[in-house]
Amino acid sequence: MVSLAKTSSRHTVEPGTELIGDAETVDSYSNVLSGVVKLTKSLSDGRQQIVGLQFAPDFLGRPFKVESAINAEAATAVSVCSFPKAAIERMMKESPEFEHRLLKQALNELDEARDWMVTLGLKSASEKVASFLLMIARNIDPTLDPAAQSTTFDLPLTRADIADFLGLTIETVSRQLTRLRTDSVIRIDNSRHVTVDNMGQLERRSGV
Repeated sequence: MVSLAKTSSRHTVEPGTELIGDAETVDSYSNVLSGVVKLTKSLSDGRQQIVGLQFAPDFLGRPFKVESAINAEAATAVSVCSFPKAAIERMMKESPEFEHRLLKQALNELDEARDWMVTLGLKSASEKVASFLLMIARNIDPTLDPAAQSTTFDLPLTRADIADFLGLTIETVSRQLTRLRTDSVIRIDNSRHVTVDNMGQLERRSGV
């Protein structure tokens, strides 16, 4: 791991910065240190769909792939630690522990994708918005105690992006956020700063 650290570089990017381009040649991989990364897929006619979000300490990129299959963009200010492709692939061969960590993340992402399919396919608009907020609340701060019953965070996506991610209209997202606020499930200040005083209540509203 010491040799890997010697090849690393840390940097912070502003919201909207492209970290990985779709079909771009892969020459490095990054560990997310802070912030939220938005993953999207595009069709040939330019239509785009948000397919996932990544948080610290997620690993951004797919080893042994020549080209990226997604577009990754900083949804917030994002700090990453980047490593050359060759160094990561060599470390995977030399360190079973490191390889296990990447495999575990890949399996976690598969589980999350399946859970999100259920959210999109079966849940009501209210449950979808609550599920989105719950996902952000649980992941945006890597230092948060998993047993914490309250938290605060800034929404990492615009209302339009949230609507895209959930398969809803912007108006529906706004109505459901207002409903959750009226029912005292959340508090919202300055349009984006969210306070959750009772995580259990938010979980129940998400249909978990």
